[in-house]
Amino acid sequence: MALTDNPGGPPNQTDEDLASTEEAAPEIGPGEVTDLAALQNKLAEKTKEAQEYYDRLLRCAAEMENLKKRQEKERAELVQFANENLCKDLLPVLDNLERALEHGRQFEAPAAMIEGLELVHQNFLKTLEKYGVTPLESVGQQFDPAFHHAVMEEEAPELADQTVAKELQKGYLMHTRLLRPAMVVVSRNKETQSSQEKVDLKV
Repeated sequence: MALTDNPGGPPNQTDEDLASTEEAAPEIGPGEVTDLAALQNKLAEKTKEAQEYYDRLLRCAAEMENLKKRQEKERAELVQFANENLCKDLLPVLDNLERALEHGRQFEAPAAMIEGLELVHQNFLKTLEKYGVTPLESVGQQFDPAFHHAVMEEEAPELADQTVAKELQKGYLMHTRLLRPAMVVVSRNKETQSSQEKVDLKV
């Protein structure tokens, strides 16, 4: 066993020690480099695939949340408007009761009868109000085809053009939804129309 001269290394290092050190650190061959590159490519593909699955999971979670909110909204509307058809069918009965009251006052019916009809009328309105049914305020308002059904026009110099002059049948809302449009008479004001036409011509 021969000793090697190695001034900078550990003392008494033999040739066998150097040989074993060289065997402990083998060189990487070309095939192993190719295998490493393939593993890196496969890792990149799996990382991309995992990201795609994660994005898809996020989209599914968002869609489920939107579906849940939509179902809750539909359920709330179903409860809120469950009695819509019944309330709509009761409106003609309310119309007839109001006509009876009007005729009773006009032909001076007995006070007790008028008082009784008024109590029934008030209770009727309160009952409908419990279910969100309220009358529309139409007279004096600007005509709106979304809430008013115009049956005729009449000259009304004291009103602006296209203003509700008379209400022939009341309209009603159920919460925020139109239950029945009001049948109205709409004003026609030629002076307002002429002024508007002049403004349009100037523009």
